[in-house]
Amino acid sequence: MSQARPITRQTAAPAAASPRLALALLLIATAQLMVVLDATIVNVALPHIQRALGFSGSGLEWVVNAYALTFGGLMLLGGRAGDLLGRRRVFIAGLVLFSAASLAGGLATSQAGLLAARAVQGAGAAMIAPAALALIATTFPEGQPRNRAMGVYAAMSVAGGAVGLITGGLLTTYASWRWVLFVNVPIGLAAALAAARVLPESPRQRGRFDLPGAITGSGGIVALVYGLVNAATSPDGVSHWSDAKVVASLSASVVLLAAFAVIEIRSERPLLPVRLLADRNRTGANLVMLCIGTAIFGMFFFLTVFMQSAWGYSALKTGVAYLPLMAGILVASGAVAQLVQRVGTRPLLLAGAAATAGGLYWLSRLTEHGSYAGGVLGPMLVIAVGLGLLFLPVTLVAMARVADQESGVAASLRNTGQQVGGAIGLALLGTVAWTVVANSIHAQAAHAQAAAARTGHPAHPSRAAVSTIYHHALATGFSRAYLVAAGIMLLALVITIVAIRIKRTDLGEARH
Repeated sequence: MSQARPITRQTAAPAAASPRLALALLLIATAQLMVVLDATIVNVALPHIQRALGFSGSGLEWVVNAYALTFGGLMLLGGRAGDLLGRRRVFIAGLVLFSAASLAGGLATSQAGLLAARAVQGAGAAMIAPAALALIATTFPEGQPRNRAMGVYAAMSVAGGAVGLITGGLLTTYASWRWVLFVNVPIGLAAALAAARVLPESPRQRGRFDLPGAITGSGGIVALVYGLVNAATSPDGVSHWSDAKVVASLSASVVLLAAFAVIEIRSERPLLPVRLLADRNRTGANLVMLCIGTAIFGMFFFLTVFMQSAWGYSALKTGVAYLPLMAGILVASGAVAQLVQRVGTRPLLLAGAAATAGGLYWLSRLTEHGSYAGGVLGPMLVIAVGLGLLFLPVTLVAMARVADQESGVAASLRNTGQQVGGAIGLALLGTVAWTVVANSIHAQAAHAQAAAARTGHPAHPSRAAVSTIYHHALATGFSRAYLVAAGIMLLALVITIVAIRIKRTDLGEARH
């Protein structure tokens, strides 16, 4: 771990600033929730979007992927822009861009128009998310005020996925699919107007922008995410990992990221200062965040598909099913904000990774004959507690000992890990799940044909029999994916044990 002394930031007197700080936190939390939930809010509206605009099955995926691609790919650039140009300025610009793109998407009458709007939304989100975390790190006094603020930010980062599913279900059921986009417009514009009055501005830094680093870094991440979202095995069991565009994208990402590393090492004013990666604690925290994104994005996706396909849940009922997860995360995050000052981050990270792995393993016991109360609620609550234990400590470690002028890029690393992890999760876990689903269907069909041959009667399975086979295959495939996700969280546990050794004094935490 680097031996540099912790940075001490100038902060306003807590007593005088507390109402303003409360407003600042409300603003930042609202913006963070908005950009995170937009990764999932359209999911439950996809069938309606498909009917309205005539998307094919593969094209429909890009309503989700276009957002994820630019959000993850431009995050590093957005974080550094906040450091150089002023975080409040970039935060407001991101909100305006996000709101305008949401309006354009809601009004879209063509596939191209909607996909372009979703991509621009992602670009706005890539400006908002790192600026929001950096504003917390530089606005709130060290100790309990900052821990509480980061706890709220962390809770929004993970609960946003569940909130998106709930909100999407409500809007799609009672209004229109267009309102899953329109809803952002008044919220985003109101937040932008309030930010100009409530949030402090960071000083602009002098110096040139690292254009070669920006091109290679952002290009490398975009190519990586693009390759991953195209690589996942499809529901019919066909693997796409060897497709030419997947191989080309992943190869290009390796070349671009290698070039980015060389450029950053040699640059006088790098986009990503190498010293931020030299700290084992920060790198460990970002790797843990990568594992969380990989495991949890897949959980949301597969559980949503399972509840709607195997159990016949409506979009609204599916969203409501995630309420206990959201509530559990919020309660656990609030408790951790108080507890972290007493026990430090490492014990919480260890407990959180173990609990999340255990909850995912429990969820892997799910069957098509199970019930929500008997098969989902218990694992969901355990996972909620685990995530609540993880997100604040990971965020604190990722932002510890970072100078004010580098808070934006440090925040972007944390958020990039979450977004790239999500892309990896959908590709990796999707390949595992759909391969097992296809194999299970083939095995059950072969068994039925063999049984028919023994009896001498041709096999003509009823619609109910076909449905039973499919639902069993879904349960088998998704169960295997959850086992892999549990293994990924065990890897996060190992990373914590090996890499994270940070002390409470390095976090600037107040002692009692």
